[in-house]
Amino acid sequence: MDFFIQTADAQSLMGSGSDLMGLAPLVLIFVVFYFLLIRPQTKRQKEHREMVSAIAEGNEVVTAGGVLGKVIKATEQFVTIEIADGVEIAVQKHTVGAVMPKGTMKSARSGKPAPKEISQDKPETK
Repeated sequence: MDFFIQTADAQSLMGSGSDLMGLAPLVLIFVVFYFLLIRPQTKRQKEHREMVSAIAEGNEVVTAGGVLGKVIKATEQFVTIEIADGVEIAVQKHTVGAVMPKGTMKSARSGKPAPKEISQDKPETK
């Protein structure tokens, strides 16, 4: 019978360390979420903010809605984009999704492939 009492005492001493081990999975999950979700999203937001602040007249841009055009006027919050000859639209700067390489509009209007930097074609396999 003394054998069982000693076992109980030993379990009570081990129990204090298991409380700390119970928090380890939560801490591990937070660390994984930080490196896989939060950090990359913050990096993308920073890159987008820098891209939007660098928009200047003459840049060819694509809006979040997929409208391709050339910037003809840029203010602090709005950008005026020429999407066709004589057709201009004003959009908020943060809706600009990407700055495209020069010649993108010309290739889009002619139906020719886009410049190599933005081409989405998959490599041909033989």
